[in-house]
Amino acid sequence: MKKVSPHEMEELWEEDLLERYPENPAPEKAKEEFRNYDDPKRETVKEFYRLNHINQTYDFVLEKEKEFLKFDKKEITLWEAVEFLNTLVDDSDPDTDLDQTQHLLQTSEAIRADGHPEWFVLTGFLHDLGKVLCLFGEPQWCVVGDTFPVGCQHSDKIVYPEFFKQNPDSQDPLLNSKYGVYKPNCGLDQVHMSWGHDEYIYQIMKDYLPEEGLAMLRYHSFYAQHREKAYDHLMNKDDHQLFKWVDKFNPYDLYSKAAVPPNVKELRPYYEDLAAKFLPDTLKF
Repeated sequence: MKKVSPHEMEELWEEDLLERYPENPAPEKAKEEFRNYDDPKRETVKEFYRLNHINQTYDFVLEKEKEFLKFDKKEITLWEAVEFLNTLVDDSDPDTDLDQTQHLLQTSEAIRADGHPEWFVLTGFLHDLGKVLCLFGEPQWCVVGDTFPVGCQHSDKIVYPEFFKQNPDSQDPLLNSKYGVYKPNCGLDQVHMSWGHDEYIYQIMKDYLPEEGLAMLRYHSFYAQHREKAYDHLMNKDDHQLFKWVDKFNPYDLYSKAAVPPNVKELRPYYEDLAAKFLPDTLKF
């Protein structure tokens, strides 16, 4: 099986999302104009989720939280973090020369064009910044991909649910029960999510953004809930209100990619000023 880079894996995952949810508005470009993947590459997505579903255990997530939520890897400015993330671009990829900054700007500029509040625009710019995990040595299966709760039964609404049979938690009577270690309708703030870029950037930004923006960061890959409603039994009333904002955000993430890249040099001063309204001078990763 062909080995793919983190950037290619991200593209494959997003292509897979577009195929899974065809009822959504189509992007500006025709589908055939986006990256086309032959069958072996499509198998790469299955292999990605096989590894993800086997290894994302409750104990694994607790270990990653302990390791990374000390925020002792780097302390840098926001723009330095974005430029650091740009090293994820795969120069051998023949279909795109967009770096991570341009994807973030495409998302946030689409949000800004629709007149949303400044915190919403900044959230769009920040949403994928947690992918710096790849640059700290984390494998792709615990950086990108759909997210889901751990510590309770895996929903059959999660993509490729059959792979959870090999997850050790599936053999644990407590962790394989409907509520697992949680209480009914306890609220997602009490729930541990599978480890990845969503959880990481949410944790980094917890003190700086309104709760609506934090929900967008933490749950934008939680498709089993915001598309399939598979975890209503863990959610409380506040969660349901916040997911209205997650639903507002999702199309900007999936459908904002345009043929003409944003002008990073021209936009940078605006985003530096915007970040200064909400964030400290440096961020700890």
